[in-house]
Amino acid sequence: MNLIFVLIVAYLLGSIPPGLWIGKAFFNKDIRDYGSGNLGSTNSFRVLGKKAGIVTLVIDILKGTLATLLPTFAIFAGSGVHPLVAGMVAVVGHMFPIFAKFRGGKAVATSAGVVLGYQWPLFVIIIVAFLICLKLCKMVSLSSMAAALVALIYVLIYFFATGDWLLLLIIAAFVFFIFYRHRANIKRIKDGTEPKVSWL
Repeated sequence: MNLIFVLIVAYLLGSIPPGLWIGKAFFNKDIRDYGSGNLGSTNSFRVLGKKAGIVTLVIDILKGTLATLLPTFAIFAGSGVHPLVAGMVAVVGHMFPIFAKFRGGKAVATSAGVVLGYQWPLFVIIIVAFLICLKLCKMVSLSSMAAALVALIYVLIYFFATGDWLLLLIIAAFVFFIFYRHRANIKRIKDGTEPKVSWL
């Protein structure tokens, strides 16, 4: 029973759509009707502004972290759920949220949150890689995909050193999710029409 409970809670955590709720509560806007139509933090920045974007980003990260830590809480003792599995379920919830008619984000921030909850040094590496790429290319989408590839390279090396196959499998799944959900961005990057940030 605890196993099912953990997975349900992890999914519900991942399903929390801060960008949608903040937009409706404070701006009378459904961000799915503006910008890219995405519920993630990038579109929240674009449509709702810096403060709302930051709050959305932090919540999207922390819901992945909290879901990853769920199996370590006393209330879920003996569930047998690996932290990475709970984190993965939260990422699925983020992409297909029950609270937003299953139209969710692109899995970047919540995946990063899972990494933060499981192995924070890799989270730091991902953030540094993202910021360096963003500084160079000015594109959030490309920077997100580049950071995902850096994470995959890291866990490949880590796997050969430690044999942590589940971390490799989960990160590989995250990379697939991120690239698949950025397929429209990839086309725009190829066409030279992908929006660029102006604040960095």
